[in-house]
Amino acid sequence: MNIQKIGLISAVLAVLLLSACGSVREASGKSQHGSHEAASSPAGASEHGGHGGETPKPASTNMKASFAFGSTGLKAKEKSELTILITDDTGKPVTDYQVNHEKLLHLIIVNHNLSSFQHIHPAYQGNGKFTVSASFDAGGDYKLIADFIPTGGSSTTLSQWVKVAGKEAEHTVLKADAKLRQEVSGKAVELSLSSTKPKEDVTLTFTIRDAQTNKEITNLQPYLGAVGHVVILSADAEQYIHVHPLAEKATGPVAKFATSFPEAGIYKLWGQFQHNGEVFTVPFVVEVK
Repeated sequence: MNIQKIGLISAVLAVLLLSACGSVREASGKSQHGSHEAASSPAGASEHGGHGGETPKPASTNMKASFAFGSTGLKAKEKSELTILITDDTGKPVTDYQVNHEKLLHLIIVNHNLSSFQHIHPAYQGNGKFTVSASFDAGGDYKLIADFIPTGGSSTTLSQWVKVAGKEAEHTVLKADAKLRQEVSGKAVELSLSSTKPKEDVTLTFTIRDAQTNKEITNLQPYLGAVGHVVILSADAEQYIHVHPLAEKATGPVAKFATSFPEAGIYKLWGQFQHNGEVFTVPFVVEVK
């Protein structure tokens, strides 16, 4: 009797022990599998989030412009094919540009005494290269100024002086206009400045009338997407300012532009407007004291 009881008790204990061991193994398996999931999910999310959150690299701040002409060189009163190549500081072509007032690149050409002015727009050929046909009305030194905005960058100007063969224009000293009033293409244009001090905010106000009737012109047409544009250069052509209007959709007779002059000196500015399908350019010379 005692032996049978002992045997029964032993059998019950064995069953209980086996059940307990199975439960421990099952719990351990779930715990290990759960730990693996918890470790991998955050890492995967982090990698995906990092990739998706990448921002475009900013454009190089040390870009260069190479200005090249045909093999015949530059001669006065002859057309020349100009190629402009924009590269970064490693020599790699800058390939993407932002449209700025309807164009990818504005090219300003002036001669040594600022008596000659051109504002033209080379065509983009891809791979950082622009081309345009240019001509020069006299010989001498000319400055070429490329004005553009690379995608992801800011407004950039790159320039170079070139020598044109032929009789040079007279070397005159640039002097401030006694009266800020000009007549161009049948238009009488007056200019006023809110200030003539360096490093101050300045409003340039152009008032445009018919030169014969003195009637205000109120139907100016957009030029490059705005009522007008103003380019300003210091007398030595080292300081360059490209100014856009305060109210781009204005139609006259008043067109206002905001700018500032970096330092004292003589500056020449050219206001460009369009009326009846014709673009006219009005030059003024001012002194900043």
